[in-house]
Amino acid sequence: MEGNIILDRSYKFALRIIKLVNSLQKNRTCDVIGKQLLRSGTSIGANVEEAQSGYSKNDFANKMSIAQKEARESNYWLRLLRDSNQVKGDVLKDILEESEELSKILFSIVKTSKSR
Repeated sequence: MEGNIILDRSYKFALRIIKLVNSLQKNRTCDVIGKQLLRSGTSIGANVEEAQSGYSKNDFANKMSIAQKEARESNYWLRLLRDSNQVKGDVLKDILEESEELSKILFSIVKTSKSR
């Protein structure tokens, strides 16, 4: 069941990231940060998807670990957008919280899968 939740949440997060990046101002800062955010934010779900067909427990844990790192990276880019006043903080509040929750969930999955 947990795998289904993380698959769903990471996919929905990627969709939110796509919409956010598409709504960013057209300036050099948003272009650079937006590209980085788009890559890391959509990579979370891609790695979770790939982990589902991992050929070993280690492969599964490795893909989930990459997804967790991408969630942390996404959080970084979101904070930069907020703190540089490129996007109002209240607009980013929910998606920042989701990136933190995804990172915590993925960390827990990795920890559990490595201890088995």
